[in-house]
Amino acid sequence: MKHLPSCGWHPSVLTAEADTFSHRDQSLVGEIPPDVRVERTAGFEPFNLYRRFLGKEQDVPLVASETISNSQASLRHKISVWIRMNLFVPDARAGWMLSAVRGARRLISDQHIDAIVSIGPPHTAHVIGRRLSRKHSIPHVPVMIDPWTDISYYKGLRRNRLTLLLDTKLEKGVMEHAAQVVLVTKSLREDFVSKYPFLAEKSHVLYWGFNEESFRGIRQECDPSAEFILHAGNIFDYQNPEHFWMEIAEERSRGRNLRLRFIGTVGPRVKSSIQAHGLEPYTEYAGFVPYDQVVRELFRASYLLMCPTERRHVPGKLFEYLRAGRPIIAFGDDNEEVASILRDANAGVLLPYHYGDKKAFEELRSVSPNIHLALQYNRQSIAQGLANILDMTKR
Repeated sequence: MKHLPSCGWHPSVLTAEADTFSHRDQSLVGEIPPDVRVERTAGFEPFNLYRRFLGKEQDVPLVASETISNSQASLRHKISVWIRMNLFVPDARAGWMLSAVRGARRLISDQHIDAIVSIGPPHTAHVIGRRLSRKHSIPHVPVMIDPWTDISYYKGLRRNRLTLLLDTKLEKGVMEHAAQVVLVTKSLREDFVSKYPFLAEKSHVLYWGFNEESFRGIRQECDPSAEFILHAGNIFDYQNPEHFWMEIAEERSRGRNLRLRFIGTVGPRVKSSIQAHGLEPYTEYAGFVPYDQVVRELFRASYLLMCPTERRHVPGKLFEYLRAGRPIIAFGDDNEEVASILRDANAGVLLPYHYGDKKAFEELRSVSPNIHLALQYNRQSIAQGLANILDMTKR
């Protein structure tokens, strides 16, 4: 957003008022240019009901990796997951739609709006964008960060047929109406084009990238007390690299001082697996920390861990990892796009979750990250790409 004005586009922002689920990093608010108008609207917040149903205090933060975990055994949790999967369409932010449409109308009446850009998930944002686009005859450009109807965290969770039909109808309607569509991975674009061939002529790939300003001037060295393996961001139960925990335990038994550090939320099955391999005393769960501290932690780490779930998943943190210049250990099945990015920058390796006799640390011996190659993913360049796409909607 902060780079778009230099590319000829001046954004206004429509967003939800502070919710009771997401962690907020107030330090990032300061990066919003002062002349950008931000309209906040309230909406129905389902996670308050979720807390009450599970008997949690209203001010207790929810853990993203636990709310949809299928390893939780309690009946209340299973009921809450079923409700989330089947009654909130397209997602749990559906209750924001009415107030968002009203707030957007105020923006549109006060500002000269040439294009509507929606970013999701939550995919409710795309439904709102389509509704506003149709009503006000303004081109709509959805930015798809993740798949929609078959997003990875639905894996192993049941959705009824009616819910799927409705969700698919919403997805197709957004894709058909869009003036242009932006997707954040090549494989995700291929997947959408195979589902909706008409997208071949109006879809584009822009990687999520990183802000160079956030990394400038940081020269922190690796922590000398141990070899820290850092995972930044949420890690869910279905992303559990159990073979890797086993390898770390083996390396520790040989005297190597390897330790794990997690920033963000960690699924209960992941924690149980780490404990089962005797690594709990050598593992730190830092929880949510401000973004500037996350960046410093990247430079302190000896290795950076990520678990791209499936072939369409290129985590946004990959590009921040690349910029930090630390060797990257990635686990994912059939994810050639991540593997290719790592190879091109000689930055790390991608291994399948069950990688047999291979040793992750041996695979990393030939890795020497090239930070200069990471600079192509600077968001200044990506903002120019988005501006070029928005220019297409005016022709």
